[in-house]
Amino acid sequence: MPLPELTAAQIEWVIQQVAAYIERQRWFFRRTAAPLRQTQKTIMASFFPESALNSARIVMLRVIRVGNPSFYEELVQMGFERGSLPDFDLMAAVTFLDTIVSHEPFTIELLFHELVHVVQYEKLGLAGFPAKYVRGFLGGGSYEGIPLEMNAYQLDARFAAAPTKPFSVGAEVQAWIDADRF
Repeated sequence: MPLPELTAAQIEWVIQQVAAYIERQRWFFRRTAAPLRQTQKTIMASFFPESALNSARIVMLRVIRVGNPSFYEELVQMGFERGSLPDFDLMAAVTFLDTIVSHEPFTIELLFHELVHVVQYEKLGLAGFPAKYVRGFLGGGSYEGIPLEMNAYQLDARFAAAPTKPFSVGAEVQAWIDADRF
């Protein structure tokens, strides 16, 4: 089923709700999150800016899971089907600005993907990232159609295919920004 058509005001409301959710979740999980280990930084140094590696914090949840935002109920009232919305409970990990929350042990590939989001947040900011994410979801029609996710999946696949061949995630993300692909 296609996503409902939202007014400009409704889209702005959703973006504000997503931004507030990200900020709340970041502050909640950051209290127990740890900096990247030196081994993780060493592996990622050929791909990520030092600023992202130094600011990133990670936490693996063992008992609880990241919950879906409370405003999902209002989205359902706007015409979204529950199954069409991204389900945080099913995601391997979620990045809230510079705080990565995982539901499973961190593999290098999972960490790479989430660090791409840290770089996206660095470049787009807390206002820009949610705006691009929401508009990308609405335009793409699904989680898989969100350009920010497409970018992260493409870059993590490139890394997985050749983990010893460095490239700049910062430059790749910037290229997508410059080409207005988000």
